[in-house]
Amino acid sequence: MFVNPIYCMKTGVLVLFTLLFAILTAQSQNKSVEAVKTLSVPKIDGNLDDAAWVNATILTGFIQNSPNVGEPATKKTEVRIVYDNAAIYIGAYLYDEPSQIRKQFTSRDDEGRKDVDYFSVFFDTYGDKQNGFQFLVTTANVQTDARLSPNATTDFDSYGDKTWEAVWNSQVSMKADGWVVEMRIPYLSLRFPKAEVQTWGLQFMRFMRTNNERSFWRHVDPEINGFVNQFGELVSLKNIEPPLRLSFSPYVSTGFSSSPHKDGFNNKWLRNGGMDIKYGLNESFTLDATLIPDFGQVISDNVINNLTPYEQKFTENRPFFTEGTELFNKSGLFYSRRIGRTPTGYFSVRDMVDTDPNLELVKNPSITQLYNGIKFSGRTDKKLGIGVFNAVTAPMYAKVKDKTTGVETKINTEPLANYNIIVFDQALKGRSYLTFTNTNVLRNGMSRDANVSAFDFALYNKKGSHLLQGTTRYSKVWTASPYDGFNTMLKFAKVSGYWQYSFANNIESAKYDPNDMGFLAAANEIANTAAVSYNQIKPTKNFITYSYSLSMKYNLNYDPRMYAMYQINTRAFWLFKNFWDVSVTTAINPVWYRDFFELQTPGMFVRYPANYYFTLGGSSDSRKKFFFSLEGIYAITPEFDNQYYGLEVGTRYRFSNKFSLGLEANESFENDNRGYAFMRETNGDPIAGRRDVTNVTTLLTGIYNFTSRQNLTLRVRHYWSKVTYNKFYNIDDEGYFIDRPDPVPPGGNDENFNLFNLDAFFTWDFRLGSRLILGYKNWLGEYEEVDGVVNPKYFDNLSGVFSIPHGNEITARFIYFLDYNQLRKKKKKS
Repeated sequence: MFVNPIYCMKTGVLVLFTLLFAILTAQSQNKSVEAVKTLSVPKIDGNLDDAAWVNATILTGFIQNSPNVGEPATKKTEVRIVYDNAAIYIGAYLYDEPSQIRKQFTSRDDEGRKDVDYFSVFFDTYGDKQNGFQFLVTTANVQTDARLSPNATTDFDSYGDKTWEAVWNSQVSMKADGWVVEMRIPYLSLRFPKAEVQTWGLQFMRFMRTNNERSFWRHVDPEINGFVNQFGELVSLKNIEPPLRLSFSPYVSTGFSSSPHKDGFNNKWLRNGGMDIKYGLNESFTLDATLIPDFGQVISDNVINNLTPYEQKFTENRPFFTEGTELFNKSGLFYSRRIGRTPTGYFSVRDMVDTDPNLELVKNPSITQLYNGIKFSGRTDKKLGIGVFNAVTAPMYAKVKDKTTGVETKINTEPLANYNIIVFDQALKGRSYLTFTNTNVLRNGMSRDANVSAFDFALYNKKGSHLLQGTTRYSKVWTASPYDGFNTMLKFAKVSGYWQYSFANNIESAKYDPNDMGFLAAANEIANTAAVSYNQIKPTKNFITYSYSLSMKYNLNYDPRMYAMYQINTRAFWLFKNFWDVSVTTAINPVWYRDFFELQTPGMFVRYPANYYFTLGGSSDSRKKFFFSLEGIYAITPEFDNQYYGLEVGTRYRFSNKFSLGLEANESFENDNRGYAFMRETNGDPIAGRRDVTNVTTLLTGIYNFTSRQNLTLRVRHYWSKVTYNKFYNIDDEGYFIDRPDPVPPGGNDENFNLFNLDAFFTWDFRLGSRLILGYKNWLGEYEEVDGVVNPKYFDNLSGVFSIPHGNEITARFIYFLDYNQLRKKKKKS
C-alpha cells in the first residue's frame, strides 16, 4: 500500500497542533502558580521596583467573562504575588491608554456601576471551592473587601458579602502606559488551616469601565454554576508562621439629641464608650467581641405604612451584625434586627400615656441596649466550619409620672435576654455541604423562650450541573401555652448551562415559628414550584446577553388542608450592546384563590378573583454622567374593578469624579383595594374594607469624596401614604365580602401618613482601621401629623412636613485601631 509522505506529514502536524492546543487549553483551565516566599518586604507605594518582585512569577493571560465571554482580555495585565510570615503581597501592572482609565472616587465597598476601573484578588484559603475572601482596589485607591460563600456569583459585580470589613493596605500609581496597584493583606485579615505546606484557591479579576470589560486570570465560565469553584491555585505555601492575631478597636462617642413629643422636646446629651476585640485563637479560628456598642450612627430605616399582614423586614446597618456573619446566615435563620429591637412594651406604654391626660412620659427607650456580643468562627483543616454567636441585651424600663401625685412608676418594657447561634458546616467535594444550625433565645423570668434546630444539605453531581437541596427544621416556643412546629424543603435543579430548571416543595406547619431570632413572613402553607429558564450567555449580534424564565407556583394551606393559590410568573431580560437594558415581568393568578393571611385571624380567609400584574422597566448606560432607570407597573382585578398603577424613576448625575447626586421617585395608586381594615367587631371578627391607596416616596442621595479616605454622604427620604376607605365589609365562611348591616362611618379609619428622615455623615479613615465619623440626623416627630384634608396632594404634604416639629441629633464617634504586634514592636524599641 502506498502511503503519501506529504499526507503523513500534514497529519502529524495536525495531530501535534491538536495536542498542543489541548495542553494549552488544559493549562488555561487549571492555572496554578507556585508561591514565592520573600525575605524582602515590598514597600506599598504603587511601584513594582522593590527587590521582592524580582523573582516573583509574572501571571498574565486574562480571559473575558463579559462582555465577550471566553475571548482574551483586550488589555494586558501582569500580576505578581509573594508572601512572608506576616502577609500576602500582590503587585499588578494594568496596561491601558491613560486617557481610557476611569478614576472616579467612591466610598468604600461602592465601586459597582461607578465610573472607575479596579483590580481584585480572591483567595479560597481552605481549598473547599465554596468559601473565600475578596480584596479589591480602584484607580482612586478605594478599597472593597468581601466574604465569599457557596452562593457567590459574578452577577452585577457583587461577589460576596461586602459588609465584612478587614484591615489591609493598598496603593496605586498612574503610569504612561497604564496603572499599578500594590496590596498588602496581613494574616490578621485571613483565616487558613494549620499545615506545613498549603494550597489555596487563587483568582484575579480586572474591570475596565470604558468598555465594561471584566476579565479573570483563570477563566470563569458563565455556563458553570458557581464562582469559587472556578479559581486557579496558589501552591506550595510553606511554613507560614503568622504573628499573634490580636487587635483592639476602642471607641468613644458623644452628641446631642432633641426629640419632640406631645409635651414639648426631650433633650439629652449622648455619650458612650466601648471596644471591639478580634483575637485569632489560631490560623483558622477568630473570636470577635463587642463591649457596650453604640449603634447610633446608622442609616434610618425605610419605614412604610404597612397595610399587609406581613412584618416589614429591615436592612441591617450595624457593623457588628454585618461583618463576618456569612456562616451564621447560611440557613437563613439569623435576622439580626431581632437583637436590640424596639422593646416589646414600648408602644403599650406610649399608648397608655396618650390616653391618660394625668400621665406624663418621663422615659421610654425605643431601642434595646446591647450589653455585649461575641462571634467565634472558623474552619478546620477537614473543612468543617464552626460558628458560635452570642449576644446579651439589657432589661429596658420606661418611667411614667403621675401629674397629680408626682409619683414615678418604673415599667419593664423588655426583659434581660440572651441570643445564641451554633453552626456546624461541613464542606464536601464538588461544592456540596451539610449544615447544622441551632438558634436559642432565653429571656429573664417567665418571658418567652425559643429554640430552632435545622439541618440543611446541598448535593451537586460530579460536573456541578445538577443540585439536590433540602432542609429539615424544628421550632419550639415556651410561653404560657408552649407550641412547636416544623419546616421541610426539597429541591432538585439543573443549575448550569443555557437551559436551567428546578422543582421544589416547601412545607411549613401551622405553628412553625423561627421569628425570635429569624424571619418568616408567614407559616402554615405548602408551596410547590416549578421553573425553567433560558440564559443566553455569549453575545449575539444585538445583545450582550438575554434571558427568559417561566415559573409556576401551586400553594396549599397546611391546616386546614385547602387550596390556596395557583400563580404563573414570567420574566424576560435583554442587555443591549450599548449597555442599556430592558426587562418585562408578569405575575398572573388565572383562577380565584384564597388568602389565609390577609385577615390576620386563624381559620379565616379572603377569596380573591383572578388578577394580573405586569411590569416594564429598563435603565440606561451607567457609564455616562447621567444615568436613569424606569419601571412602570400595572395590575388589574377585573371582578373587583380594582386597578393598580405604579411608576418608579431613578436618576443619577456625576458632576465630577468626586461629586454625584441621585434622585429616586416612586409613586403608586390603587383604587378599590380590598383587605383587612384593622378593625374588629365586638365579637372579635375582622372587618374588611374597600379603599383607595396612594403611596409616594422621594429619595435624594449624594456623596462628595474629598479623598479616597474622606467622604461626606447625604440621604434624604420623604414618604407619604394616603388611605381613603370607601366601604366596609364582613367576610363569610367562604371568604366572600358581604355588606355590613351597620356600616362604619366614612372616614373612620382613613390615614394620611408622612415620614421624613435626613442622614448626613462625614467619614475620615485617618489610618488603617481607625475612623472619625461626624453625623447629623433630622426626622419628623413621632407624634406629628400633617392634616390630610387640608393637604390632599403630595407637595402639600411635603410642605406641611417642614412646618411641624422635627427631631435633631448631632454625633461624633472616634475609633482607633490597635494591632497587638505593632504595640509590641514599639515597646521593644522603647
